[in-house]
Amino acid sequence: MNGIGSHQSAKMKNDEWLTPPDIIAKLGPFDTDPCAPVIRPWDTAKQHFTIEDDGLNQLWNGFVWCNPPYGLEAQRWLFRMSQYDNGIALIFARTETKMFQKWVWDQATSLLFIFDRLYFHDVNGNRAKANAGAPSVLVAYGSLADIRLKDSGINGKYIRLR
Repeated sequence: MNGIGSHQSAKMKNDEWLTPPDIIAKLGPFDTDPCAPVIRPWDTAKQHFTIEDDGLNQLWNGFVWCNPPYGLEAQRWLFRMSQYDNGIALIFARTETKMFQKWVWDQATSLLFIFDRLYFHDVNGNRAKANAGAPSVLVAYGSLADIRLKDSGINGKYIRLR
């Protein structure tokens, strides 16, 4: 169910993998992170919800950062992001999946396909020895998110969808 990202790598046997801090710095600041790790060496937003808080069902405020649990669970988070329409999600660039077709191609404002594979970090802040093993994409929902993606300086291909 889970894959590396914010959450799990079968190879590394870790439940939580953190977004590289430079991604957060280039896209932020963020008001809410509903998928924050329980233990984190750096903040990703002003307000954090962890798995213990059930961030999916909390009231989100302001501009949202969402690095959801990878796998089938991610679609629930992308649905919520599409309804909230004011934030950025980080997911694998699995463009052929039903989840991507329904909640990204049909709902997102813009995309930034990251050129290099990301290296996530463990809960102590250490960069993983191996890259994520798959390409990643930043998904913008809403006009502010679109502007931040376009102006981020992150090495990748920006695509405006709507």
